[in-house]
Amino acid sequence: MLLELPLGEFLDELAAPREVPGGGSALALALAAAAAAVAMAARLSASSWEDGAGIAAQAESLRARAAELVETDAASYRHALAARDKAAELPTERRDWEVGRAFAAAAEPPLAIARLAADVAELAAVVAAGGDERVRADASVAAALAAAAARGGVALVAANLTAVAGDSRIAEAELLAAAAEHAAARALRS
Repeated sequence: MLLELPLGEFLDELAAPREVPGGGSALALALAAAAAAVAMAARLSASSWEDGAGIAAQAESLRARAAELVETDAASYRHALAARDKAAELPTERRDWEVGRAFAAAAEPPLAIARLAADVAELAAVVAAGGDERVRADASVAAALAAAAARGGVALVAANLTAVAGDSRIAEAELLAAAAEHAAARALRS
């Protein structure tokens, strides 16, 4: 379990010369950190801001979901790589179908990251606008991290769906990234 590793060991795993864990796990971890920063900022604002406690609870839920994606992304990509290796000896049509199906499934965790990132960025923008003055910069940083995670999710969704031109999941990820970037821009102006 990647999240059970001390941070330094987790980073060593990411830096190792193998494909898993990779960018998706890194994005999920960054997004979980962004959600944690939103929760912190909202909690520190709760005594002077009536929305603080509720937003902290929402941020905690998003953090837990993002953290789960660290493992989910690694597992789905590991499965896709295994399917690619196993399919090498299949007839071309069958191989393309098996590999395409596995990589299409591997596109789901990065898409989930983009979805969560849009929510985290929006929540961070709310905290940046209404939270305690001393944590507004923290909320802005969280929004920027979430926007970056959403944009990274687009890249991974597209990479995993290379054989599926015009897949609606790429368009959805693009819209989510744009929404997260817009929320981050609002947070930075707060």
